[in-house]
Amino acid sequence: MTDIQPGNGLAEKPVTALKELVENSVKRTHEVFSSSYGKQAPPDPPSQRIKLTSKIMDEWEHVKELPAPLKEQAAKASQAAKQRHAEKAAKPSDGSDNNVQLMIEHLPVVQESSKTSNALALRAQAGGVPLIDRSQAGRNGSSSLVRVKEPRKVPKPQWHAPWKLMRVISGHLGWVRSVAVDPGNEWFATGAGDRVIKIWDLASGTLKLTLTGHISSVRGLAISSRHPYLFSCGEDKMVKCWDLEYNKVIRHYHGHLSGVYSLAIHPTLDVMVTGGRDSTARVWDMRTKAQIFALTGHQSTVADVKCQEADPQIITGSMDSTVKLWDLTSGKAMTTLTHHKKSVRALAINPTEFTFASASTDNIKQWKCPRGDFIQNLSGHNAIVNTLACNQDGVLFSGADNGSMYFWDYKTGYNFQTAESLVQPGSLDSEAGIFCSTFDRTGSRLITGEADKTIKIWKEDENATPETHPIDWKPSLTAARW
Repeated sequence: MTDIQPGNGLAEKPVTALKELVENSVKRTHEVFSSSYGKQAPPDPPSQRIKLTSKIMDEWEHVKELPAPLKEQAAKASQAAKQRHAEKAAKPSDGSDNNVQLMIEHLPVVQESSKTSNALALRAQAGGVPLIDRSQAGRNGSSSLVRVKEPRKVPKPQWHAPWKLMRVISGHLGWVRSVAVDPGNEWFATGAGDRVIKIWDLASGTLKLTLTGHISSVRGLAISSRHPYLFSCGEDKMVKCWDLEYNKVIRHYHGHLSGVYSLAIHPTLDVMVTGGRDSTARVWDMRTKAQIFALTGHQSTVADVKCQEADPQIITGSMDSTVKLWDLTSGKAMTTLTHHKKSVRALAINPTEFTFASASTDNIKQWKCPRGDFIQNLSGHNAIVNTLACNQDGVLFSGADNGSMYFWDYKTGYNFQTAESLVQPGSLDSEAGIFCSTFDRTGSRLITGEADKTIKIWKEDENATPETHPIDWKPSLTAARW
């Protein structure tokens, strides 16, 4: 390839500066578009129609026609409906006038002066409602009819076997304040006043692991069913996430201004809720450690927190004697239940019903979700109830500060067993308090953490029968009162 020399006869073109070219281009662009700058493009119906058509085709093409099985089912249903309609049209009149005539003839004899009473009696007999003629009972000789109020039907309690002590586990050096069971039902964790978390084998009761890291009492534990994580909280204002594959803390959640007393994990979302002495329940994102909401409104310590899948997804019980149901999407209280007269220290969600129970010194109360409608009182446990637990068989357990244990039939509120926790040898009788409890995943074992530094495991008495332990039940008229 040969270079072209300046003197070989080709004319030289002047080189235009790049800057000048850019300026000319910008000037021409400005002249062309300056008049319509900032204005929206005029609507183009054909293009909009094409866009809408393509979007509809993309989203609804696969459901434009029913699958073959559903088509056959719909055809059969429509054919059966047409056949029923034809049979009904061909059927002669059923003589409804004769039925009315017979009804009138069989009316009870009432005073002829009362035409209104006849009409009421006819309507009542058609509806099957019993009536009483009080024409002779009134002082003025009035012929008013009174509806008989049917008694409230109270279901009979289901028989449950009594529970007995199965195992006592020692190992903590302080009050056992929290307990949680592994979703696989192989082990359980406990936290105590000695600032450590211990993991025990559920079948044998042997110690598997000890986790240290808190600098004060461990008040709450929760084990995730979807992650290999254990969450803990304590009076040191700390909320920790432990990775159980490495047995180390991988996250801290900072925000509480005082001790954290309770902790719960949402069953379907990566969300955790904690409550504590700063009168707030805080909602955390597990992964980012960010605080999503600070649920304020309680006037005193939030003693217990529960989470469930459906609204209300968060339930809190507080020392200000109220229970609040929270809307997780807006972070605001849906309902405040003010029926209790004393501190609400414990909550329990029924695993089979859409209900929950709250415990206070005055009563244990049952509520219906989602609005928090009152169901009934469970009266009789006259002590400071620290913990509640409910299993799939409808057994509700309540444990108190003085070591008293009450077992209830959840549906009827019948107290089928009362027991006293025994302290381990060498302890004072005043150390018989029960601080925490939970059933295992099968509902056949009850684990309690107590003030004598022990963990007790209870089970049903397999030798008990309805004959040896009969139900001694008397329905109470005051159970449905607030």
